[in-house]
Amino acid sequence: MEANENKLITYLESLVPPRNEIVTKMEKLAQEDQVPIMDLVGMETLLQLLRLSQPKHILEIGAAIGYSAIRMAQSIPDVNIVTIERDEHRYLQAKEHIAEAGLEDRIDLIFGDALEVLEQVERKGVFDLIFVDAAKGQYERFFTMYEPLLIDSGVIITDNVLFRGLVAEDHEAIEPKRIRNLVKKIDRYNKWLMDHQDYITTILPVGDGIAISKKRGEKI
Repeated sequence: MEANENKLITYLESLVPPRNEIVTKMEKLAQEDQVPIMDLVGMETLLQLLRLSQPKHILEIGAAIGYSAIRMAQSIPDVNIVTIERDEHRYLQAKEHIAEAGLEDRIDLIFGDALEVLEQVERKGVFDLIFVDAAKGQYERFFTMYEPLLIDSGVIITDNVLFRGLVAEDHEAIEPKRIRNLVKKIDRYNKWLMDHQDYITTILPVGDGIAISKKRGEKI
């Protein structure tokens, strides 16, 4: 079964149109330096969701080297993105890549821990979409902290919610303990999302798992 899944992923990746030079450069850098950017099929899924919803203002929690923010900005010409990165080296890489892509006027890069820069982000206004792709153990805190900045018809997308499929395994059998505890946190987050009274959530088994949480809107 796993071999067939790998073949299917390879097939889907082969169908993805070639990316431009800056994107290809970032993909190569991520592979060489083991930077956790979104996988190709997952990225294409996210971009298609954005093409359908046409958000104007996106908040991204977890810029890394700027890959996702640049892909989103290149796919949606009218979108403006605020993105946060706490690792200084990756922040500087993201800053360089955003400048190289000519997107400094549409991607606002913030240096800092997402759990500590809320006031700075609040000054940027409200968002149509929030993309969470940072420390997995903090997903619920990120969601709770930033969802008040979402418009009534907004969407929150969370990446890596299936975590290599480990959420479906016997958690107590997972080693090492650090990974076991992380898997438990992600599993709790998924269940919390599905039970959230203010959002309707669907989890897609694409890439490493994408949760799409649609805000129900104003309460009657």
